[in-house]
Amino acid sequence: MPLEYYKELLLPNLNRAEYQVTSPESDRYNCIAWAAGHSDHWWWPDPDPDSDSYWPATAPRAETIASLQAMFQQLGYKECATDALEPGFEKVAIFAKDNFPTHAARQLPNGNWTSKLGAWQDIEHQSLNALAGNASIYGDVALLLRRPHNTTPL
Repeated sequence: MPLEYYKELLLPNLNRAEYQVTSPESDRYNCIAWAAGHSDHWWWPDPDPDSDSYWPATAPRAETIASLQAMFQQLGYKECATDALEPGFEKVAIFAKDNFPTHAARQLPNGNWTSKLGAWQDIEHQSLNALAGNASIYGDVALLLRRPHNTTPL
């Protein structure tokens, strides 16, 4: 189903934010892969070794914020304090609800953010708050990370 059908219920702040759809729906990859710069596999730190989800072998396989942080650190990201655009840096925001990781978004060079919404479309949104809040399925931003642009991905 298209994003427009679900967004009012699951992402209520998206109604008030400016965004644009930037890709068709796809269940090939998810927000974690997209934030890491990949669109070839669904990335998730599923503790089940037989899971179909991709996860780097050197990152912990646990469904925790710390596991996502460790994976992004292997990609050259370090924790930072603000989501403001910083020339020369690319940022990633990890969202969580009840301390469970739910989403990741990547900042674009223009200061906007890009998100893959599950099996739905990718979107470009101006604010992280567009996806955050108590009523949002993603909860709030739990961690911000940054790395210099042009860092080689996994």
